[in-house]
Amino acid sequence: MSAPNILRINTSARTDGSITRELSDLLTQALAGDAGDVVVRDLAQNPEEQLTADWVTANFTDPSERSDAQRETLKGSDALIAELHAADHIVIGVAMYNFSIPSSLKAWIDHVARARETFRYTEAGSEGLLKDKTVWLVTASGGARLDSEADFATPYLRFILGFLGLTDVRVIDGMGWPFLDDAQKDAVRELARTATTETLLAAE
Repeated sequence: MSAPNILRINTSARTDGSITRELSDLLTQALAGDAGDVVVRDLAQNPEEQLTADWVTANFTDPSERSDAQRETLKGSDALIAELHAADHIVIGVAMYNFSIPSSLKAWIDHVARARETFRYTEAGSEGLLKDKTVWLVTASGGARLDSEADFATPYLRFILGFLGLTDVRVIDGMGWPFLDDAQKDAVRELARTATTETLLAAE
């Protein structure tokens, strides 16, 4: 079996003391082993630009008819999509902000959710074009619990990732971290530290 390719996406604005970064470190190390290749996108430190009118026009222009300027406009988005296609595992650190995802993660989603590139519409409906990959959501919050009525982050991510064809979504649950005791925190760390492709973590 070839060494896995792992795309790790950080979103927490905190670099020191970030729970999602800590757990993502453990998970990425477990998935990569000794030979895996890891690509890191730190969206908090290097956020993607918000979409512009020029970007939208370029995206909706047939690829064969795009100008050099339009291809340049989409260059960054193309690079993000190439990283997704190359990855076997996608580790997303999901720091919950105001009951949802960070704006930096939403901007990244807007850049990678592109017709003809990561999804398409057919007579039978939409079809995601990202196949045979595992997504790991590493979640943390100050108080909201996973899949509670206050969690607008995880359901949205499951939906949009599934729309792109990424249906194998697993969760390392650090929600409500301040209210977990030391044993509970260590158990979450152990899940991240020992994760494998067979690990089932809140995948429903």
